[in-house]
Amino acid sequence: MKVGEEAPEFELEGTEGMFSLVKKRGKWIVLFFYPLDFTYVCPTEVMAFSKSVKEFEKESAEVYGISVDSLAAHKAWIEKLGGLNYPLLSDINKEVSRKYGVLIEKEGVALRGLFIIDPNGILQYMVVHNNNVGRSVQETLRVLKALKTGELCPVEWKPGDKTLGKA
Repeated sequence: MKVGEEAPEFELEGTEGMFSLVKKRGKWIVLFFYPLDFTYVCPTEVMAFSKSVKEFEKESAEVYGISVDSLAAHKAWIEKLGGLNYPLLSDINKEVSRKYGVLIEKEGVALRGLFIIDPNGILQYMVVHNNNVGRSVQETLRVLKALKTGELCPVEWKPGDKTLGKA
C-alpha cells in the first residue's frame, strides 16, 4: 500500500454502527490507528481529535479511530472519557491493522498509523509513529487542507499562504 494507490477496503463494527470504507466515497476520511483503549498516550490523541472534529467537518472530512479492542471495550472507554464526537472502530480480528501495515504481530496491537483518504478512495497521506509518541491533530488538519488545494504546497504551508501552483 502506497500513497497514490487505492486505500484497502474494509468493513468494521463501530460505536455508531457498521463502517464501510467504500460507502464513504465522496468524503475525505481520516483514519487513525492506536494501540489500545485505557492506556496512557491514546486518550490524549483520542480526545484531541474529538475536540477538533468540527474543524475536520468544515473540510468535509470524517474522523475514525481504530484499535484492536472490542466494541464493548470501546463503549466503556468512551463512557470513561466522557464521550467522543466521532466513532471508534473495532478491529478485533486485526485484519484491517494488518492491511494498513500497522499491526505489531508479536504484541497484537497497532502502531500509531494515520491515513488520509480522498473522496475517490485514494490514499493521499500516511504517517506511522512509535507508540510512545502522540500525533499532532493540527498537523493532520494542515495536511488535509493542503491536499484539498490540489496544488503544490511548500514546506510549512498554512491555509492562506501562497501555493506554488498546480502540479
